[in-house]
Amino acid sequence: MSMLTRLTQSRDKALNIIIVGAGKVGLTLAEKLTAEGNNVTIIDKSDKFVIRATGMYDIMGVVGNGSSYSTLKEAGIEDADLIIAVTDSDELNLLCCTLAKKVSDCSSIARVRTPDYGDELPYLRDKLDISMIINPELEAAREINRILHFPSAISVNAFAKGSVDIIKFKIPQGNALCGMKLMDFPKKEDFDVLVCAVERGSELIIPDGSFTLLPNDVVSFIASPYKAYKFFRKIGMGGHRVNSATLIGGGRTAFYLTKYLLQSGISVKIIENNPDRCRELSEIFPNKVVIVNGDGTDEEILRQENLETTDAVIPLTGIDEENILLSLYAMKIAPDIKAVTKVNHGSFSNVIRGLELGSVVYPRYMTAEIIRTYVRAKRNSIGSNIETLYRLFDDRAEAIEFKIESDTEYTNIPLKDLALKKNLLIASIIRDGEALTPGGNDCIKPGDTVIIVTTHSGFDNIRDILR
Repeated sequence: MSMLTRLTQSRDKALNIIIVGAGKVGLTLAEKLTAEGNNVTIIDKSDKFVIRATGMYDIMGVVGNGSSYSTLKEAGIEDADLIIAVTDSDELNLLCCTLAKKVSDCSSIARVRTPDYGDELPYLRDKLDISMIINPELEAAREINRILHFPSAISVNAFAKGSVDIIKFKIPQGNALCGMKLMDFPKKEDFDVLVCAVERGSELIIPDGSFTLLPNDVVSFIASPYKAYKFFRKIGMGGHRVNSATLIGGGRTAFYLTKYLLQSGISVKIIENNPDRCRELSEIFPNKVVIVNGDGTDEEILRQENLETTDAVIPLTGIDEENILLSLYAMKIAPDIKAVTKVNHGSFSNVIRGLELGSVVYPRYMTAEIIRTYVRAKRNSIGSNIETLYRLFDDRAEAIEFKIESDTEYTNIPLKDLALKKNLLIASIIRDGEALTPGGNDCIKPGDTVIIVTTHSGFDNIRDILR
């Protein structure tokens, strides 16, 4: 059964996309992908979910089983460019993508969350001819792990396979950066980082060299991990290394995160309410992790487990309100503790930001960003390709990584001679594995990876940086 009608006006580069699953992630994808001019049809077994989705966004809806050929045909699979399966069932997601590939030339993306498939994902992707398999909990664990390596950071976004990061932090009162112009960085302290965005109150700024930093500015800079470490030490925000972490909730994200933390030499304690899950975790991590069977939201339990003595606390329950309160409690009893809060819903992001929670991770938005990166890359196939995309500062800016594949009108020309759009910064050029902080005399060359930060949206190609 079809609900509403598709947009009638033509859209340049628009893709025909089918989303199977109208839950939280499906709705987020529908919102983001329609906003970028794509034609979206959503499939779900629940007519209520389909009515909700088509009422919220200008999309088509089909009620039915996404692994049924007749349902896929009604949704337009024969003309689809991409199918994205994000139901609650990993097996159904894989089946939807496999069937779609049999009846269409479309690309396919499946959400697969069960750890049992963890080591088999590359095999499944190749054998089932699926373009991408994505795991939101694994991506959340990776981001939390990156954040814990920079305790002073609010967020850490990796580019160029981890060779450079965009790191966000807040300048405290009395810090050495207060009152410093960006052009004075090399002269005063030899800071080998590039500030690419500053949030001051409600204003977002792509700064130039004359910009002066002030207390409470939220600053994003780009640097290699090593140079970022040096920068934080020089400004007195190096902090102590995270040696211990307490995870509250023992679900999938905790499983993936524990594996990363153990690899980094960080001791881990997991507080989990379900005794059966505690036994599972004990078998998975024998003699490596302290597993506590108890209610992690119980203040008495937290006292007994000496929460104030841990370096980092990461609430990973399935309830956002509990995660937020646990982080606030931890920062109250131990002001120097590093708290990372997982939030599944983004409806009250303004309220959450005002709570001074520090680092907040949104798994469903991370999933949407990864898929949106793929969609933009698919829409463009000339001259360059999008490798990574992050939305910064509550969707008010984008950081995009482009791989330059051939000579074009913007290559081998000094950056100072390019007619770049306003509110745009070429933040880094990675050449032969080395990250360069670009100056006006530097050029973009074929084979380079280029990272830009801009308040514009919808860039598909590096050419979009030009006026």
